[in-house]
Amino acid sequence: MPLSLTIPNEVLDVVKVPRSRIKAALTQELAFTLYARGMASFGTARRFGKMTKWEFMEGLAEREIARHYHEAEAKEDIKYAKNSK
Repeated sequence: MPLSLTIPNEVLDVVKVPRSRIKAALTQELAFTLYARGMASFGTARRFGKMTKWEFMEGLAEREIARHYHEAEAKEDIKYAKNSK
């Protein structure tokens, strides 16, 4: 079941984003927040924010949000790095 949020004009008026981009910008900020708080996975948050994997990773870095990194992913990255030399 989809959920709609109503954001009052007095809030929209003070958000420092052009009106033409406000819906996308607020959706993306919510996606980053949901991910940062552990309420949504990386994939779910980035799809909700309509971002590519790389856009989402850049956004996390810009906001200094640590990526939730699992041990299995770390081992895979280490293995890849060792084999790339």
